[in-house]
Parts: sequence; C-alpha cells; structure tokens
Amino acid sequence: MSIFRSFRILIFTQYFWPESFRINALARTLKAQGHEVSVLTGKPNYPEGLFFSGYKGLGIQKETWQGIPIFRIPILARGRQNALRLALNYLSFVVSGLLFAPFVLRKQKIDVIFVYAPSPVFQVIPASFLGWLKRVPVVLWVQDLWPQSAKATGHVESALLLKLLEKLVLFSYAHTDLLLVQSQAFVAPVAKLSPVHVPVLYYPNSVEDTFYAPQAIDALSIETLQNGFSVLFAGNIGTAQGVSTIVNAAKLLKIYSQINIVMMGSGSMSDWVAQQKQKHDLNNLHLVGRFPAEMMPSMMKQASVLLVTLKQDPIFALTIPSKVQDYLATGKPIVAALDGEGARVIEESGAGLTCAAEDAKGLADAILALYHMPEKDRVAMGNNGHAYFLKHFEMGRQAKKLIEILKQRITEKEREN
Repeated sequence: MSIFRSFRILIFTQYFWPESFRINALARTLKAQGHEVSVLTGKPNYPEGLFFSGYKGLGIQKETWQGIPIFRIPILARGRQNALRLALNYLSFVVSGLLFAPFVLRKQKIDVIFVYAPSPVFQVIPASFLGWLKRVPVVLWVQDLWPQSAKATGHVESALLLKLLEKLVLFSYAHTDLLLVQSQAFVAPVAKLSPVHVPVLYYPNSVEDTFYAPQAIDALSIETLQNGFSVLFAGNIGTAQGVSTIVNAAKLLKIYSQINIVMMGSGSMSDWVAQQKQKHDLNNLHLVGRFPAEMMPSMMKQASVLLVTLKQDPIFALTIPSKVQDYLATGKPIVAALDGEGARVIEESGAGLTCAAEDAKGLADAILALYHMPEKDRVAMGNNGHAYFLKHFEMGRQAKKLIEILKQRITEKEREN
C-alpha cells in the first residue's frame, strides 16, 4: 500500500484568478487532493488590458482564494491592441519576478515550482532563479510554441527578432528541470530547443468540472442559441482563430434560415467580423459579446453544435486548441476547421466532423451535414466526446498524474541536494 505524501507546490504564472485560465481549476484540484498550493502571479488585467477593480500595478498584494495563498507582484497592464504595451507587459512580469519573488517568498517553504506558461514562455526565467535559490525543481508547462507562435500570428516578422526570441527560449528551457507540453505534437519541436538533460513529457489541458458535471441550463439564455440550429463559437476572436473561415462559411449558409452561427467572446478580430457581417448582410451570423467564464458551460449546452477554427499554419497544426477540451467535456457535437492534433482528437473521439483549416466550403458542408443528421446521431457524437474527455482529460485524474510527475522530479532533486 502506497503512503500518501503531500507536496508544497508553488504555481508561478503571470495569469491567475480572477482572470479565467485553466490553471485556476488545476490549483483548486491539487489543493482539494491534499497538497499545499500557493501562487505567485501578477495583477489581473487580462483580457481587457486594464487592471481589475481593487487592483493597481504598483505594490505587492497578498490574498487568499479557495484556501490558496496568492502573492501578487507589480506588473504593467497589457493595454488594448498595442504591441509595444503588450511586450512591456510580458517584460514587466519577468523583471518584477526577478526583483520581488525571492523577497516575497523568502519564508515560504516549497518542494517544487510549477510554471504555467501561456505565451510567452519567458516567465519561467524568474521562476528558475527562485528555484536555484531555494534548490527545488522547476517544471515548465508549455502552452504555446515560441518563437513559432509569434511568427504565425504575425506579431513578430523580423528575422533578427525571431532569432533573438529563439535564443531566449533556448535559455528558458535550459534552466528548467522538466518540460511539459499540452500537445503530443509539441514534444519534438520543444525537445529540439531544449538540452538533452531536460526531459519533455506530454501533459494535456483539462477544464473546470462545471463543463462535465450534470447541471441544469441557467435561467439566462441566448435567443440565437435557442432558435433553430445553432452553431456556437466560444472564445477568443483573434488572428490565430482564422475567423475569416467562419465569415465565409456564413456567406455560403445564408439561404438556410434555420442555421445560426453564434460567436461568443471578443478579440482583435471582433470589429472586422462585425464589419463583414454588416457588409454582406449576414443575418445568420451573430456576435453576442463576452460572458463570465462560469456561465460558459450552460451556454454551450444550449447550442446545437460547437465550433472551433484555427488559422492554416504548420505551427497551429501541432496544437490542441483549449476549447476542444471544453467542447468534449460539455458533451455536444463538434464541427471544426483545423488541421493536425486538434482534428485528430475530434476524429479519434468520434465527437464531430472536421475539415481543413481555412476551408470555408468544407466547414459549410460539415455544418449542413450535422444539420441534416438525425438528432440521435448528434447526441451519440456528443456522448462519444464526453466519454473520450473523461478517459483522457478529466481534471481529477490529470491532477493525480501531475503529482506523480512532480514527485519523481522532487525525489531526484532531493538526491542531488
């Protein structure tokens, strides 16, 4: 019989509650499973680029959420659609982490530092410095490939700057003890930029349990989700999502009065989509804005089908869009215009229909196929996705898997020390 050992886990992340990121649920689950979890993070300002009410950029704040101590260090807000301001936001967290994290956490006893790294990965640099000071392992969970993602989204085009970013990635990876990646296809490109002594393991994202726990539909409903056959795209409406594919598919589906494409969220391409809707008189395309993250599961359950798209680019073919796990968990059929790993998961699970990224005609055809499909077949697709999620991505199981991974690194570090 194995003896349970609890660990003192410091989560190091630029983004945390009240911002809506997956690390929130993972932190809460690790805490519920008996581990001592604390968080070092910045001041919340995502996605609007302004600090949330009750927070300001300067100063150090400590608060508690769900029994988890949170240490907040100074940071510059990201601003709104300003590349320079965004770069300074990223840089400010790195610099602030180097300056303040060792002081803020000087009395904090920890066994391991777990770095949650949506773009960019450089936030691991202050975590690695802290790990060196405290002589504990640093584990980096890579969510995006850098510098490839910066190039694919068009945010960085200079060959010189891309080379510099690659050097920073090499430095960041080299100063960790373990690299975890959210997609199996990430293993090779991440390993290519990491030293031989740093292992690279696949560790996928999960979702809040509200996405897969039985629940009633909230009283608040969206009319366009209730009327006819609704196709819901939920999340960031940005460059990487290839939203022109959705607009072009909507043009092809205009003659089907019962089919409504609903885009829920916001992003850098929101205004463009709104302009296209007006320009082409797309009454079947609806922009309903953002809703609180806690409302998303019930919103998704109101839709007939859930939609995911990505831009056509080799780098995006390697990723699994985080909304894929959301959709699988919800138990609704999925229609997707994307390549590679995301499409593989949907097809392997039997959860829906896919076509190539940026193939508007293929997307329109797939939506029509689902529209004409008997309801029982769509229900079966949703059930397939839900079962696949429980087997491969369920949060409780994923948290236990993470502990086994961290335990090995902690033990190895203790032997070294």
